[in-house]
Amino acid sequence: METSSVTRSATSQLISSLGAGSGVNMAELASNLADAQFAGRIDRLATRSETLDRQISAASDLKSMMLGLAASLGERVRVGDLAPQPQVANAAVASAAYSGNGQPSGTYSLEVTALATGQTLASPAFASSAASVGSGTLTLRFGTIAGAGFTEDTAHAPVALTIAAGATLADVASAINGASAGVTAYVANTTTGAKLVLKGPEGAAGGFVLDAAEAPGDPGLAALAWTPAGDPARLLAPAGDAAFSIDGLAMSSPTNKVINPVPGVTLTLKAPNIAAPTTLNFADNRPAITSAMQDLTGALNEIAAALRSATDPQSGDLARDSGARSLRSDLTRLAGRVIMPAAAADTPRTLADLGLSTQRDGSFKFDAARLTATLAADPEAAAAMFTNGLHGIYATVDSISRRASSISDPGALGGSLNRYQVMKRAVTRDQAKLSDQQEEVRARMVARFAVTDSRVGASRATLSFLQNQIDAWNSQGN
Repeated sequence: METSSVTRSATSQLISSLGAGSGVNMAELASNLADAQFAGRIDRLATRSETLDRQISAASDLKSMMLGLAASLGERVRVGDLAPQPQVANAAVASAAYSGNGQPSGTYSLEVTALATGQTLASPAFASSAASVGSGTLTLRFGTIAGAGFTEDTAHAPVALTIAAGATLADVASAINGASAGVTAYVANTTTGAKLVLKGPEGAAGGFVLDAAEAPGDPGLAALAWTPAGDPARLLAPAGDAAFSIDGLAMSSPTNKVINPVPGVTLTLKAPNIAAPTTLNFADNRPAITSAMQDLTGALNEIAAALRSATDPQSGDLARDSGARSLRSDLTRLAGRVIMPAAAADTPRTLADLGLSTQRDGSFKFDAARLTATLAADPEAAAAMFTNGLHGIYATVDSISRRASSISDPGALGGSLNRYQVMKRAVTRDQAKLSDQQEEVRARMVARFAVTDSRVGASRATLSFLQNQIDAWNSQGN
C-alpha cells in the first residue's frame, strides 16, 4: 500500500507539469489510453459481477422463502390447533391439552377423587432458625408409607447429609436443598417456634423418612429424625397418588399431570369432583385445518411465482440453475407425494387429499370441496397429517426446505448459492487486481509522456531560439 501511495504521489506531480512543454494534455492522454486498454476487461467483469449479484439475490430469496414456510408451518403445528382440541367442561376440576400422540375424538366422563400430593414433614420447634442442632449425619430414605409402616424403595439410593459442628436449623435446610435429592426444605417461624419443613415430590412412592446419627459429644441432631412410627403430628401431609376415573374406569397417577389417559390428551388435575363427574370432549378442528390449507396454498403460490420468474428461459437469473430446477421439481410433485407412508391406502395420505393441487404453470390451487369430503370421511387421519413427527405436512415441507438449503449438494439451491458467492468473491478480486494493473499502466505512460513532453519542450525552445536568430539576421541584412 505504501509503494502504491508513493507512485500515485509522484504521478500527480508529473501530471501537474505535463503539457507545459508540448501544449498537449499528456495526463488526459495517458488516462484515456489506459482506460481504452482495460475497458473491455473491466466491462466484462462488471457485467459478470452484476449477473452474480442478481443470481445470489434470486437464490437467497427462494431459500429464505422455503425456510420461512417450513418455520411458520412448524410453529402452526406446534400450537396444536390443527388437532382436535380437548376441553374439560368444568375447568376447576382439570385442564386438558393435546399431547401430540394419537388422534383423540369422542366424549368422556371424568371424575377426580384425589390429587397427587407430596409428603410434608415438620421438625419439633426450635428457638429460632439460628438455633444449634448438633452435628453428625442425616440420612433421607425413600419409599412408601402406609400407617406406621415404611417400605423402602431399594432402587432409590439413600441420601446422606453431613451436618458440621455448630450447624443451625437454617444450615440443615441449606444442606437438604443443596443435595438436590427431590426433597426441599425451609424454616417456618410458627407461633410455637422455628420449624424445619421438608417437602417431597408428588406421588406415593415419594415418601421418605429421616434418620439421624449424632456425632459423639455433640447431641441434638436426633430431634430431627422421623419415621411413621414416631410423632404422627409432624407429618403434615402424606405422599399420595392422584386417583381418578374416566368413563367409570379407575386410574391413578404419581403426579397431577397425566399423559395420555385418553389417546392424544394430557390432563392436569386441579381439584376433586367426587360424585359430580364432568365431561371431556374435543373442539371442532375443521375450520383450523381449512384455514391452514388456505394459508399453505397461498405461501406455496408466492414461492412458485418467484421460482417461475427466476427460471424464466428468457429473463430469469436462474434459468439454467440446477438448484432452482431441483426445487421446482420438488414443488411440482408435492401435491401428489405420499406424506403418510404408514397410512392405509383408503385413508388420506397426500396433500391432494387435503385439497391441494398443482396447475400446469407450477402454481397451486386449493379445492375446499375435496378437503371437506376428506374431513367428513376421516377427520382423525386428516388431523394426523399435521404433526411434528417423521411424516406429515411439516416434515415434508421441512425436508424440501433442508434439501434446497444444503450447501454440500451442488445440485441444490444452497449449493448454487454457495457457488455464486465463491464466484462473486473471485470477480471482486479480479476487479481489484485489474484496477491496480490499470493504475500501473497509467503511471508508466505518465512517466514516459513526461520525458516526451520535456523533449518536445526543449525542441520548441531550440526552434524558437533559431527562429529569433534568423529574424535578427534578416533584420540586419535590411
